[in-house]
Amino acid sequence: MKLLTGLRREVGHGGNVPAGYQLAWYEPQRRIGVYFPVPLHWALRALRELGHRLQLALQAPRIECTEVFQMQRAHRERERLAAEYARGYINGWRECFHVCLDAVEEEIERVDEAWDVGSMMPAPKPPRNN
Repeated sequence: MKLLTGLRREVGHGGNVPAGYQLAWYEPQRRIGVYFPVPLHWALRALRELGHRLQLALQAPRIECTEVFQMQRAHRERERLAAEYARGYINGWRECFHVCLDAVEEEIERVDEAWDVGSMMPAPKPPRNN
C-alpha cells in the first residue's frame, strides 16, 4: 500500500502533471486530480469505482423499506394534488358566490326602484258618489 502512496501524485488546477502520469480520478471537494503512472491509473480507477459501487450496494435499504418510502412519496404527491384541487375548488366557489351575490343585490335594487316609480305616479282619484 505504501508503494501506491509513493506513486500517487495529487495536482491542483493549473499544476504540472509529471511525465508518464495520467489522471486516475478527480476529487471535486478538494479540487485535486489524482495521478498515477500510465498502466496503473486504469486499474486503480476501476478498483476505486468497484469499491464505491460495492459500498453503495451494501448500504442500500432493503426492498421493503424502499417500497415503503416509495408508497409514502406517492401518498404525499396525492395529498399535494388533492390540496391544490381543493384550493382551486374553494376559490372557484367563492368567485361564483360573489357573482351570484352581486346579481341578487342588483335584483333587489331593481325591485326597490320599481316601488319608487309607483310612488311617483299620481294617486287614483276616489270614485264620486251621487
